[in-house]
Amino acid sequence: MSDETTIAPARPRAGLARYVLAATSARTADGGAVVAIVLLATTSGDPGWLAGALGACVTAPHLLGPFIARSLDTARDGRRVIALASLLHGVTLAAAVLLHAETHPIVPAVLLIASGLLGPLLTGGISSRLPAIAGPTRTSQRRAQGWDVATYGIGGTAGPSIVAALSAWASPLAAGLVLAAGAVIAAAFVMLLPYSPPPVAASDIPRPARTLAVMLSTGPLRRTLYLTMIVAFSVAALPITAVAGAAMLGTGEAAAGVLTAAYGLGNLAGSVGVMARPLEGNADRLMTRLAVVVATTLFAVVLSPTFGLAAAAYAAAGIANGYFFAATLAARSEYSPDEMRGQVFVWTGALKITAGSAGTALAGTLVTASAHLPLVLAIALTAAAALASTTERRTRSIR
Repeated sequence: MSDETTIAPARPRAGLARYVLAATSARTADGGAVVAIVLLATTSGDPGWLAGALGACVTAPHLLGPFIARSLDTARDGRRVIALASLLHGVTLAAAVLLHAETHPIVPAVLLIASGLLGPLLTGGISSRLPAIAGPTRTSQRRAQGWDVATYGIGGTAGPSIVAALSAWASPLAAGLVLAAGAVIAAAFVMLLPYSPPPVAASDIPRPARTLAVMLSTGPLRRTLYLTMIVAFSVAALPITAVAGAAMLGTGEAAAGVLTAAYGLGNLAGSVGVMARPLEGNADRLMTRLAVVVATTLFAVVLSPTFGLAAAAYAAAGIANGYFFAATLAARSEYSPDEMRGQVFVWTGALKITAGSAGTALAGTLVTASAHLPLVLAIALTAAAALASTTERRTRSIR
């Protein structure tokens, strides 16, 4: 039996199970935080601008995550860094929701900024631990990356769902506290992950700016970065266009939730597909091909003449994005230098979140002119990024 098909031993499987629990708990807390804060502010009678500002206090600091991510690579035990981040994320989130009604808004805002600053360590930071857990073969690594994609999908879906359910049953305050407790529980699971020693001495770990420079000057990492950002920017338009698209199809704006759910279920289906049959081949080429597939599914959304076909197209887009995300995780893992792996994961994750936020904002602006204009732009950008990636590789091979 070849090395590619060797089954990972029991210990990696046990470590992967703990990883899934830790990552799902952390990402559920991170994924639901904004919804909990906005609902809490809204139901408390705060003006809309303040609710939005408090929500932004959670998301905007993600861009600063790479500047604290160096600690992942320099620490003697990276688990402690992630566990501490998860613990502090939970504590600051709990303090913010508890003090919201009792203090000036600046106090919860500062606490939420601190909570948001730690968010990248719960997303890309945890993912950076996966290569040391998943097993020695490429097949086992890529199957584990399917699990990782699933934890993102579950966290992004379960977090807001938990907030909605608990807010209806109890209150947004209770929902925020439950999310905070989830982050604290995640910290305990992180410490149960297998220990992996630092790859190099702390003095050899580059600074964040140097890491970004290396990423931009290294072909596969550069392509990973811009493909990840462009696809995130593009698919972020789907929830916005779902509302306008559902109305155009004569089903009413409420049916937009069905389209969005179809996309989310498709994303989970894509992660299951990667688990069942891990991606094969060069991760760099896979990203390009799968970006084209994502663009094709977005084109199918634009062309869908009926609600049923639109739902199928949204599901297909979710599946394609699930596979694409798994390919980007493979690329981050396989092309990152050992001394900066944690920073590469967090840089890519932080810029992905920023690109997604920009995509949502721009889609909200463009959709007023035309329901399909955001997706037309998304298709063009994704196709252009895939073409640029292909051209880069061909130019390099000719040289």
